[in-house]
Amino acid sequence: MSNPLDNPHDLEEPPSRLPRWAQWTGMAVFLLGGVVASGFAVTEHWRRATFMLGASLLWLAVVRLTCDSRIVGVFAVRSKRFDALFCLIIGGLMAFLSASVDALGS
Repeated sequence: MSNPLDNPHDLEEPPSRLPRWAQWTGMAVFLLGGVVASGFAVTEHWRRATFMLGASLLWLAVVRLTCDSRIVGVFAVRSKRFDALFCLIIGGLMAFLSASVDALGS
């Protein structure tokens, strides 16, 4: 019996082979990265914030591919492959752009 809040794109996916504690740890690492990126943004370190957010999105791609949709929660929008590809592209672009912009003496 499925829950009405389950991701309809992942109903046929087998359960993750990772234990639940490892899946929750992966999500905690992602959320911690978001908090650190927010801290950098508040203190006006925009390059560090952008790089950290990009790195967090790259980590979310790994988490999305290896964890169950119920653990990932609201970050499970479409299928695993689509979500992971989207996070890889956006996270990679953010990390690349933040690392490639000249610091201009800051």
